[in-house]
Amino acid sequence: MKNKQLAVDRAYTAEESARYRILVEAITDYAVYMLDPSGIVSSWNAGAERFKGYKPEEIIGQHFSRFYTEEDRASGLPARALETSAREGKFEAEGWRLRKDGSRFWAHVVIDPIRDSSGTLTGFAKVTRDLTERRASEEALRHSEQQFRLLIQGVTDYAIYMLSPEGIVTNWNPGAARIKGYSPEEIIGQHFSRFYTPEDRGAGKPQRALETATHEGKFEAEGWRVRKDGSRFWSHVIIDPIRDDQGKLLGFAKITRDVTERKAAQETLDQAREALFQSQKMEAVGQLTGGVAHDFNNLLMAVLGSLELLRKRLPDDPAQLRLLDNALQGARRGAVLTQRMLAFARRQDMDVHPLDAAALVRGMADLLERTLGKDVEIHTEFPLALGKVVADDNQLELALLNLCVNARDAMKGGGRITIAAREEKVDLRSGLAPGKYVCLSVTDSGEGMDEDTLACATEPFFTTKGVGKGTGLGLSMVHGMAAQMGGRLAIFSKPGEGTIAEIWLPAAVADAAPKSDPGAAPEPRDTRKLKVLAVDDDMLVLFNTVAMLEDLGHEAVEAGSGAEALELLAGQDFDLVITDQSMPKMSGTQLMDAIARDWPHVKVILATGYAELPGGIQVKTPRLNKPFSEHDLKRALASL
Repeated sequence: MKNKQLAVDRAYTAEESARYRILVEAITDYAVYMLDPSGIVSSWNAGAERFKGYKPEEIIGQHFSRFYTEEDRASGLPARALETSAREGKFEAEGWRLRKDGSRFWAHVVIDPIRDSSGTLTGFAKVTRDLTERRASEEALRHSEQQFRLLIQGVTDYAIYMLSPEGIVTNWNPGAARIKGYSPEEIIGQHFSRFYTPEDRGAGKPQRALETATHEGKFEAEGWRVRKDGSRFWSHVIIDPIRDDQGKLLGFAKITRDVTERKAAQETLDQAREALFQSQKMEAVGQLTGGVAHDFNNLLMAVLGSLELLRKRLPDDPAQLRLLDNALQGARRGAVLTQRMLAFARRQDMDVHPLDAAALVRGMADLLERTLGKDVEIHTEFPLALGKVVADDNQLELALLNLCVNARDAMKGGGRITIAAREEKVDLRSGLAPGKYVCLSVTDSGEGMDEDTLACATEPFFTTKGVGKGTGLGLSMVHGMAAQMGGRLAIFSKPGEGTIAEIWLPAAVADAAPKSDPGAAPEPRDTRKLKVLAVDDDMLVLFNTVAMLEDLGHEAVEAGSGAEALELLAGQDFDLVITDQSMPKMSGTQLMDAIARDWPHVKVILATGYAELPGGIQVKTPRLNKPFSEHDLKRALASL
């Protein structure tokens, strides 16, 4: 019975061994083979043959060390693998192995010791797997991660870092350290809200940024951020959520760029555009204003001249004369208004020359005291060595008077006005031509102006005074006058802090010839009877000019154009021509050139409401500024 059971056990063991052999032989993805205690290959499966290249008859009986590289054999690695397996019960490692053709593959190796029932080592079971492709993938992934890490670490213009879902900083690149000033050990583990301004933190902006990124897939914005040293910079920020394959939020990727310089450049560009727009607007308004003033001058010319001639011929009736004088006063006020409009349009006739600004202000003291009233204190601050300015003394005096009246009106109940001067050298950044300038300033202690009012202050007809209390041309006149004399008007004001109005004018060069002082202008004297040709395209003005000439005792002939005037000159002898400048087809200066060429003995007087002639033409002939009176005409005739 016992022998029969032993035979059965042996038969079962042989059958089981056969099944295991079949199983091992069928495995092709693993090299499974046996080694004897010394490392000699004693079995070889199909998997070993497939990726090591040896047939069983080629390798059985050979030492397994031939699968190792030369350097591994030299280091004794095969023997150590067997010793480790025998001693520790297992050897497991990865490394390069050799195929029959000499090519290498990356192998995962497990060597297990085989012992009999008494514990004696009878050999080793060796399982090898070819992991070359997996290793190549891992190497590619590792290389990619390394390259990406180098990329992130190499970026210094952008702060690139990670946040936990709660907003805690988890890593930090050199760009973040450069822009924000924190080293990695100082900021990793801290909440990213510390980069925000106190007002933004109070408004909950950091948390809203993360919520927006979470729900919308991205957050992008610009705003002020704070560096470690407390300084602020304007940043462009992008926050992207990071999720796993199941969509779970793992954290956020945050990219910040310092765009402070770009913002400053954009603001400078916007200011330049605004200045250009303002300049173009003022130029357009100036052209319109100048044209209106020119036409209005012609109307006033007809009204004033006719009223003056009528007054001389009316009987001495006080009631009638009072009405006539009232009409004359109104017309003269209209003339002053047109002069202000022309000043704004830079068409005012000016006599610029070096003058002493301090002496001019001192000479205005009585006028200012009478005009401004007893509730206004006037102070002056002039350096002892103040140089002269190049300006028209009458226009400058009028400009200062306008500024002082505006200052008085801004001080309800009185106050203090300070008229000061200083000399400065300016460059192109000031908006003026480079050089030396004298700045005349009028400072008041009034209510000041807000930004919107200040922006419109120099526009014509803009006024904050009540109806009938201001024309809105005072500051615009000063603006135009300063620009026409090569300077500018600058106004600084804040609500409740008063106003400073500065007139910048070119300083006179040391050797500039001062204006000669002719003393009091001589009264016009009677002249001999002249034959005068009056030329103007406006019939109202022409009729008025002829009437005044005849009233002065001269013979007058009228012409409605330059061409008509040349025809009359060719057929008659004239002593004098009085011509308008602004006429169609032939201007007054063009007519003057023709007269100088063909009739050089004929004198010419140019009548115009504009100061600037086309092409910068310099006219030396006497000029009559419209609207002119009979007295002005008589003085011009006397000067010839």
